[in-house]
Amino acid sequence: QEQLVESGGGLVQAGGSLRLSCAASGSIFSIDDMGWYRQAPGKQRELVATITSNGATTYADSVKGRFTISRDNVKNTVDLQMNSLKPEDTAVYYCNVWVRWRPGIRADDYWGQGTQVTVSS
Repeated sequence: QEQLVESGGGLVQAGGSLRLSCAASGSIFSIDDMGWYRQAPGKQRELVATITSNGATTYADSVKGRFTISRDNVKNTVDLQMNSLKPEDTAVYYCNVWVRWRPGIRADDYWGQGTQVTVSS
């Protein structure tokens, strides 16, 4: 059974930094894409950053140059380093991973429980 555990959220002043981590556990064969999404109050969930198994990354325009996504394929973790945080980055952040349980079968996607990031002005 897949389990995602997120950590690292909190309250920070504008201009500060936070690092989010997400660890996947279970009888995992491999993980395809991993990513971070966020949802602010009254808004739809939006993509923040993704990273493929080969390390290729994509970022939302709003976070380019400030956030960095990384992964550890041995530990099955994905991190999001957030620098120069702004009040508009305030949201619940969710990790998302695509897991293959056996070779040759399609990947299933899973979501973390969410972690609150609040940036004060």
